[in-house]
Amino acid sequence: MNEVILTMEGIDKSFPGVHALDHVSLEVRRGEVHALMGENGAGKSTLMKVLTGIYTKDSGTILYEGREVCFASPREAQAAGIVIVHQELNMMGHLTVAQNIFIGREFKKGLLIDDARMNEEARKLFRQLNIDIDPRETMSRLTVGKQQMCEIAKAISHEAKVIVFDEPSAALTDAEIDQLFRIIRDLRAKEYGIVYISHRMDEIKKITDRVTVMRDGQTVGTLVTAKCTKDDIIHMMVGRVIYEEPKTQSRVPKDAPVVLKVEHLNAGRMVRDVSFELRKGEILGFSGLMGAGRTETARALFGADPKDSGDVYVEGKKVNIQSPQDAVYEGIGYLSEDRKRYGVVLQKNVTENSTLACLHDYIKYANIIDDAEERKITQKLVDMLKTKTPSVDQLVTNLSGGNQQKVVVAKWLISNSKILIFDEPTRGIDVGAKQEIYELMNRLVQEGRSIIMISSEMPEILRMSDRVIVMCEGKKTAEFDVSEATQEKIMNAATREISV
Repeated sequence: MNEVILTMEGIDKSFPGVHALDHVSLEVRRGEVHALMGENGAGKSTLMKVLTGIYTKDSGTILYEGREVCFASPREAQAAGIVIVHQELNMMGHLTVAQNIFIGREFKKGLLIDDARMNEEARKLFRQLNIDIDPRETMSRLTVGKQQMCEIAKAISHEAKVIVFDEPSAALTDAEIDQLFRIIRDLRAKEYGIVYISHRMDEIKKITDRVTVMRDGQTVGTLVTAKCTKDDIIHMMVGRVIYEEPKTQSRVPKDAPVVLKVEHLNAGRMVRDVSFELRKGEILGFSGLMGAGRTETARALFGADPKDSGDVYVEGKKVNIQSPQDAVYEGIGYLSEDRKRYGVVLQKNVTENSTLACLHDYIKYANIIDDAEERKITQKLVDMLKTKTPSVDQLVTNLSGGNQQKVVVAKWLISNSKILIFDEPTRGIDVGAKQEIYELMNRLVQEGRSIIMISSEMPEILRMSDRVIVMCEGKKTAEFDVSEATQEKIMNAATREISV
């Protein structure tokens, strides 16, 4: 049995109106990958912020290498050897790889920064990790996967002993995930203690040794990964069993009217002659591998990116969508896969975000916003969507990922969108919140709205879609009714060779 390197015992933390951590416990051993799981809002991130000095605990004990610690800042935690690799990468795009790794602690030659030494030290770190990255390369030119490897190298450079990975694979390709897992296994072999936060069950089974589950700010329990099932973990996370059965047949009437028709849409290299129809009350799934052109198609349709050619019809009328404002006017809403960048304004509250797309509707005389009416409609949507927030005045940055997604949905419902594009609607969202998003989508189409759903998760496509469109290299390669769609058929169409 490996030595325990970190123990958090009876950790308590409250914020105004929220008891975020209620006597939480966690134990991490040397040479162990320890999964930390729970629904969004369960307290995982808060616990890690307490560990690394971002938040001060109200009570409880943290033992690190056998002695009690209480870090006052992330810098103190890093100096002691506890580092977080965040989901949202913290890199400066205009600086080089080496400059990013050693930012704030640069090597000097006299009064000048010694770039040559920083490059050499970075090379040593990459050799240690068996990674081929040029330290002189500008960070913005790297793929997300390689940027993540640089974050890991940065963690190692702090002489870390405990590394926390927060949703590390969320934006990675399969090949990059394989490389990430190889690095993590190497770190485990070198006796690092690793905390691995993820919602992806398959990853948990593949890479971790033990799993600690949190729910509603409390520790539910710890399981040995090899001795438990996916259902065991899910049941602990949500307190109920969730089944992901695929849809066997479309729920859309044969005579349902076409609400959106796209003909021969072209936009740059990634959208090539794409045509499709969307019916009232339908969930139309878009499947394909990374880089297939699904998001690019959605953005061109929404006016977020320029289109080269093609026609769009809404409820039989040809429309000219040149901007997102045009799309909103035509009743189209877009829930981006990057909700923190394009979906919400994190430092604004729930009300301000919810009415963002139709603020003009709440302006009274003399250009004064009717705050009371804004709050009234927002509260109605909070209640309807069951958004977990202390109040409509809560900053969106303080909400969990699933609840941030609900705020984005509220924004488009308040603006009366009849066509909703959900781009990776459950990315970075835990299994319980996924279920809520699924139920919400089903309710929206039952009310007569129509949804385009882009998803990289095959079970999600087969569970939610009435029809499935498959793309590869910017072109539509297949279309299936859900009654005839299978993983094999979809994957075959997603990997089909396209002649230029």
